[in-house]
Amino acid sequence: MGYYGGLFSGNMGLYFLFALPALLLGLWAQFRVKSAFNKYSKVRSNVGLTGAEIARRMLDMSGLQNVKVEQTNGFLSDHYDPTSHVLRLSPGVYQSNSLAAAGVAAHEAGHALQQQDNYVPMQIRSAIVPTVQIGSWLGPIVFIAGFFLNLAALQWAGIILFSAVAVFSIITLPVEFNASNRAKAWLAESGVLYQSELPAIHSVLDAAALTYVAAVVQAVSTLLYYLTLMNGGRRRS
Repeated sequence: MGYYGGLFSGNMGLYFLFALPALLLGLWAQFRVKSAFNKYSKVRSNVGLTGAEIARRMLDMSGLQNVKVEQTNGFLSDHYDPTSHVLRLSPGVYQSNSLAAAGVAAHEAGHALQQQDNYVPMQIRSAIVPTVQIGSWLGPIVFIAGFFLNLAALQWAGIILFSAVAVFSIITLPVEFNASNRAKAWLAESGVLYQSELPAIHSVLDAAALTYVAAVVQAVSTLLYYLTLMNGGRRRS
């Protein structure tokens, strides 16, 4: 245990080498999102529709009258639940008639349109959610146990479990980008916004997209760290 404990602690510098870029990118992404949302949440749209009204109109015009639009708690907790066909918007989006609210509401409605179109990346992401929920917490535990016990099979089991998180984050990219593209296109063509307001929508949604890129970098970096740590332990054994 002493040998492997020393080996593990000796690789902390290696861990930060992998983790630091992902951490910095994640912080930058969060800053960009909050900055863009806060800026454009103060800018009222000319038409004046609330986020809830925009989502409802986008859904109805797409033949999705069965999808409910509800208010949920939290800041930027907006999401679409494909199992119950409910689009949940945070108070700052549901009740607001700002440009930021318009962008976020249309983006979430875009996920409902993806389900309607049987968008393959979304179907894959939904299918692997249970595996990801298990792998995200169990994978690191299994890997560390295998590392200290010097059991390669256990280490590989942990890596395979955690790899579901990396796969999920990678599949999430086209899902989120596509939802944003649907939102931008609909807002540009529907008449609920003026053309002069569209750059604000792009700013909000492009900033949000950066958070998903950061999630990919974080998951892949962690996976590479585990593989490097495993190979280093083998060489020193």
